[in-house]
Amino acid sequence: MAGNSIGTLFKLTTFGESHGEALGGIIDGCPAGITLNLEAIQREMQRRKPGQSAIVTQRKEEDEVQILSGIFEGKTTGTPIGFLIPNTNQKSDDYSHIKDSYRPSHADYVYEKKYGIRDYRGGGRSSARETASRVVAGAIAKQVLATIKINAFVSSVGTIFTDKSYQELDFSLIESNAVRCPDLETAFKMEAYIKEIKKQGDTVGGTITCVVQNVPIGLGEPVFDKLHAALGKAMLSINAVKGFEFGSGFSGATMKGSEHNDLFNENGTTKTNFSGGIQGGISNGMDIYFRVAFKPVATLIQNQEVLTNQNTIVERQGKGRHDPCVLPRAVPIVEAMTALVLADFYLLNKTYL
Repeated sequence: MAGNSIGTLFKLTTFGESHGEALGGIIDGCPAGITLNLEAIQREMQRRKPGQSAIVTQRKEEDEVQILSGIFEGKTTGTPIGFLIPNTNQKSDDYSHIKDSYRPSHADYVYEKKYGIRDYRGGGRSSARETASRVVAGAIAKQVLATIKINAFVSSVGTIFTDKSYQELDFSLIESNAVRCPDLETAFKMEAYIKEIKKQGDTVGGTITCVVQNVPIGLGEPVFDKLHAALGKAMLSINAVKGFEFGSGFSGATMKGSEHNDLFNENGTTKTNFSGGIQGGISNGMDIYFRVAFKPVATLIQNQEVLTNQNTIVERQGKGRHDPCVLPRAVPIVEAMTALVLADFYLLNKTYL
């Protein structure tokens, strides 16, 4: 199986399955001499871990990170950073009922057709639990990018949207509620809706907005290695993501050029920021902002038709512990993938200086 790595200079390779002994990763290319705050890494894991509120999966995992290499006396050594995240609360029997069948909108069918074998326990390698390793690496990347601020938040659940721009929101409120929406009135409505959906045994999707501030000018290349293209690839690699737009996004397609152009100020900043902080694939120093769309979780705690490996259609009900909405736990994942891309492009840019 290929495609387990991301990055060029700051490179992460992940391994492990949802119901295996452990998940983990190797970070290659992290600069030497960076003092790492290990508590900050664990805090990021606490934001992603299951069982943290009534509106997420109730699987109980402490997700304690074990650093195996690459750090000495609290500082990075420049050698590969290896880490493990033990799985301690697997309930593999919850998945025995799908051993010989394929769930709709899951990777089960294509996975088995491609590889001829699949770990049906929790989705195996295709499980969203793989993203735990990304959050560890992203937390380290954030510390490489000490002056850059990355904040993601839930901006919609189903048809419930915050009507405030990110400039109107107080990012310090993101962690004040279970949904991770800094618009508290809207967050209350979102949480109530997720609980209602959960009672029905159903699921719901939505969007996450990410804002990156204090980005230096010059990250990215103008042809195939555009910064927004790399961010898009990173976001679309996250489980359940169905869409990515940056800056004005699809709404920009409805505007005239005279409305959309970001006119300059004398200091090189721009009066507006429809470009989303990136022009010609290169960061321009303005805020980078984008939205990521997540589909509803495919596992439903209600009957639905599934295909068996004998090519028959039967009714099955999902079992086990599943998120009715992935958005609250996906916020730190979006931030982590953003940090991984930016750390890589930051180091690549330094090679030109």
